[in-house]
Amino acid sequence: MKLSPRSATSSLNPFARPARLCLAGAGDDEKICSMAVEGLAGDRANAVWGDGAANDMSARGFGRVGNNANLGSGSGVMNSRKTDQGAAALATSAALPAGPVSYGRKGALEVRLARSAREIDAAQAVRYRVFYEEMSAKADEATLLSKRDADRFDEICDHLLVVDHDLVPEGEGADGDLPPEAVVGCYRLLRQEVAERHGGFYTASEYDIAPLLARHADLNFLELGRSCVLPPYRTKPTVELLWHGIMHYVTAHKLDVMFGCASFEGTEPEKLAPALSWLHHHHAAPEDWKVRALPELYVEMNRIPEPDLDQREALRMLPPMIKGYLRAGCYIGEGAVIDWQFGTTDVLILFPVAQISDRYLSKFGTKYGTPGKKS
Repeated sequence: MKLSPRSATSSLNPFARPARLCLAGAGDDEKICSMAVEGLAGDRANAVWGDGAANDMSARGFGRVGNNANLGSGSGVMNSRKTDQGAAALATSAALPAGPVSYGRKGALEVRLARSAREIDAAQAVRYRVFYEEMSAKADEATLLSKRDADRFDEICDHLLVVDHDLVPEGEGADGDLPPEAVVGCYRLLRQEVAERHGGFYTASEYDIAPLLARHADLNFLELGRSCVLPPYRTKPTVELLWHGIMHYVTAHKLDVMFGCASFEGTEPEKLAPALSWLHHHHAAPEDWKVRALPELYVEMNRIPEPDLDQREALRMLPPMIKGYLRAGCYIGEGAVIDWQFGTTDVLILFPVAQISDRYLSKFGTKYGTPGKKS
């Protein structure tokens, strides 16, 4: 899976970043988040979906993840060191779909792609509320004035929205724009074919993904980023809807690999030593999928020798979403990266879709087909 990137213009990166993957909250929210990712693994699929959605299939997934933040933010999940406030340019963006693309509905909540600059602006407002007002991201003057989390990648990405139709006045939104307050969650999706035409993935600003892309030139990558859900909606159904939408998107575009950055809250790696070391020793990507943090940003994850690790302490420190990804079989990149703007320590998540389909998503694959390689 590809997660969202920083404003990089060079090499391509699979988990755009680091497109952040994250949803915020603690306590019960942690259980929700963990169950949501397990749902991606197919263990607890029992939701009934609307138009074109798969019955009994819940896909949950990436987002900005901190120890206390599992359902609510995700520059990922993509955070940018350098942001370009260009929301107005989105009015002419070629990335907008020609019409509404709905991937499913559960009760009043629907997951679909944004279809106008105004709807993308609503997603940027949600991201601002979560990243800057609720969490610890540091805003520049332009961001403070606009109250929007925006950068140049917004113009080329598809924007997956969760819409609460209870907040849509009768008669509105059917053919026109949704009222901004109806957008309660979002994810940013960047396909490789689009990234290659516009300077690369966001993730390339943190990780050297070019060798990975070259090794797997026959595969299609998707970067996931800037995932956010507003606090009242950090529930299992909302996360299920987001991942349901992502998996439909993956299938429709024949995508093979998702990637992005998952985050620990805090910028002191030594305090995260047990968890980072556990990921390094037990979940490092195999050679064929290895991705390394850029040299100037590289933070060593191997901080405690494996024999000296306290397994219980290490697992306790892992954010719930990362635990879920690990259960579903994701790989972890080499080296962490500190995101000073967002106050997090990031790790790269890699998820070959074939792994998910073969091991967990048999129902989804049977009904909708498993994404294949480039023709």
